[in-house]
Amino acid sequence: MLTFKNYNIADWFSFYRLLAAPFLLALIWFGHREWFSWFLLISYCTDAVDGFLARRLNISSPRGSQLDSLGDQVTLIVGLIGLYSFETIFITKHLWIIIIAFIPYLAQMLLAYYKYAKATAFHTYLAKLSAIVQSIFILTSLFFAPDLTLFYVMIGLGVLETAEEIILIFLYDRWVSDVKGIYHALKDKRRTGLKKHKDKL
Repeated sequence: MLTFKNYNIADWFSFYRLLAAPFLLALIWFGHREWFSWFLLISYCTDAVDGFLARRLNISSPRGSQLDSLGDQVTLIVGLIGLYSFETIFITKHLWIIIIAFIPYLAQMLLAYYKYAKATAFHTYLAKLSAIVQSIFILTSLFFAPDLTLFYVMIGLGVLETAEEIILIFLYDRWVSDVKGIYHALKDKRRTGLKKHKDKL
C-alpha cells in the first residue's frame, strides 16, 4: 500500500510541478505574465533538481520516472497555454507548424497507451535536450520575446525526439524506464532478456 512515506525527495519535486499547475493557470487567467514566468521557471528548475537527486542519492525507480514524466508533460502544457495567452499573435502565425509537430507526438502517446496502458518514461538524451530547448524557448519568449530561430530548433528537436520514442516503443514489448537512446536500447539487457525468454517459450 502506497503512503506518503513511500515517496522520496525526488518524487516530491515532481509532485510540486503537478501541484503548481493550477496556480500557474490562475496566474494566466488573471494576466500576471511576470509572476507566471518566474513561477514557471521554478517548475522547470525542480525538473533538473529531482533528476539530479534521484541519480545522486541512487533513489531512481520506475514509479519516480513515470511521475517525473507526468510532471514534465503537465508543466509543458501549462507553459504552452501561457505562451499562447501572452504571445497570441506569434503562436497564431505559426500554428500550422505547431500542429504538424504535434501530430506525431499525439500518435506516440496513443501508441504508448495502446501498448503499455500508460505514457512512456524513456528519458532519452534527445528527450532531455528537447525539453531543455523547449523550456529555454518558452521562458525567453515570456521574459523577452519569441525567437524564430530557437522556435524552429525546438520544433525540429521535438519531432526527432518523438520519432525516437516511437521506435523505442516498437523495440520494447514491455514498459521500461530510463533508456538513453536507440543505440543503448539495442544493447539493453531488459530488452534482450525479454526476447530470449520469448524464444524459449
